Amino acid sequence: MRCPQVGVIVIGYNDAAHVTTAVRSALAQGPAVREVVAVDDYSTDDSADLLARLAATEPRLKVVRRRVNSGGCGSPRNTGLDRVTSPYVMFLDSDDVLPPGAVDALLAAATGAGAEVAGGLCVRRELPGRREVPWQAPLYSTHAVFERPAQRPRLVHDTLCVNKLYRTDFLRDHGIRFPEGRFPYEDFVFTARVLAARPRIALVPDRVYVWHVRRSADRLSISLDRADIANWRARTEASRLAYEILLGAGQKELARAARAKFLDHELRIYGRELGLHDAHYQRAWWTHTRAYLAEYDASDWAHNPTAPGRLIGRVVLASPDPRDLPRLRDLASRPARLLPPYAHSPDGTPVWSADLPEVTLEPLLTRPVRLLPLAVDAELRPRARTALLRLRLHELYGRVAQAGPEALEVEWRCRETGRAAGTRTTVTLTPSGDGVWSAETVIHWAAFGNPGSRGAGTWDLRLRVRFQGGAYREVTAHALTSAGLLRRSRRAVVSARHVVVLAHPYATHSGALALRVAPGLRAAMSVVHGRLRRLLHCH
Repeated sequence: MRCPQVGVIVIGYNDAAHVTTAVRSALAQGPAVREVVAVDDYSTDDSADLLARLAATEPRLKVVRRRVNSGGCGSPRNTGLDRVTSPYVMFLDSDDVLPPGAVDALLAAATGAGAEVAGGLCVRRELPGRREVPWQAPLYSTHAVFERPAQRPRLVHDTLCVNKLYRTDFLRDHGIRFPEGRFPYEDFVFTARVLAARPRIALVPDRVYVWHVRRSADRLSISLDRADIANWRARTEASRLAYEILLGAGQKELARAARAKFLDHELRIYGRELGLHDAHYQRAWWTHTRAYLAEYDASDWAHNPTAPGRLIGRVVLASPDPRDLPRLRDLASRPARLLPPYAHSPDGTPVWSADLPEVTLEPLLTRPVRLLPLAVDAELRPRARTALLRLRLHELYGRVAQAGPEALEVEWRCRETGRAAGTRTTVTLTPSGDGVWSAETVIHWAAFGNPGSRGAGTWDLRLRVRFQGGAYREVTAHALTSAGLLRRSRRAVVSARHVVVLAHPYATHSGALALRVAPGLRAAMSVVHGRLRRLLHCH
């Protein structure tokens, strides 16, 4: 039997609905857990009472109630660090859970490798649908041990503190703590302090943390609440501090990787959403981002200069005012799409646009075709029980013609389950003579219906462009929405099993074509109600 060696710090504020579930998931890890320190950040709901009742029956549970609310996550975690007595420590938020075996997997890795830090795979579970998305999966694809973080610069991309086990004396000896008070993205700073101290790190492929994402909650988490420009300012400030911490510790390679991560991750997330905000937000975002990116030096831009995040950053720096937002949105998508127009400078060099010739795209001329930001447009033409899907692949400075496009492989995949709708369809690409290759295929609405499903499902269109010689590029399709085309494509049909299916194509936040499907009577009623509302509105 493993000796009790781990303390789990659970923090929460006004989360009576979930906090005891989180605590029980920590206690259920088994005898390796010596203590669970639950820190209540001065909740005004029933959280403290629920924790006290649970502590009365569980001797391993210690409840600490702070006297004032901190407004953030850093202070209660620091409170827990002050109270924990175990050789190793982990962190858990009140609305998340530790999956079975998480502590054992991390503790075995840490003790086996003599590591100060052990990390494992975190999955983001979207609720209520329960779709799971792994976080930074390439880092946790296999067992690995690194003597120093600089051996794996991508470690700066995993800014979470909750999917890791830390040696308590390592944190205390180096004075590693979280920022106090209301400091959004406190994980960025804490993780930078950990990496700056040069720990030995062990990584495992095991699932060790389940991050619950509740986008429909009354109170969004700090990381999800991006409606106000203050959130972006907080994120850039946390990124700046992380860079300065790493640079100040002499970790130049990690510091450079942290700046690259800001371009590839933060800038693309917020760039995709910029068009959803009003003009005031857009101007404030653009001005603040330009000021932050002005701190970058030439070496920060030199590596992979046509990577999507770097291109977005260069456009922002080149223009004093917001511009080309739809094009930037598609470039920020994953995988990236670079939409027309494809401009040239007077000497023939590929550039972002005629208005911004200083943003060069010349490196695209030598980039492998499998990495090019290819643009495919998708247009749905509705019929009675089907729709015609028209696809158009755009030329990109001669690279597409050079590679010889042959076909498009078309697949619809369910976002919630990962299941494909039928078999993958392959359609031939035909050149149209204007720098475009075209293809079309028939979509059967009823094929997406699932009689056993109680709720709506979302289906994403996945494409693979096949070239001569076996090369290919995975892409998504830019949804053409002119003249309300997608709105008119909404259809209620009857499937082969005589089940009513509501099919509603739409454009995602990143501009990609997707399809919402709702089977059953509820789908039919939603169509009836929608038509009644439109009739009443017209009269």
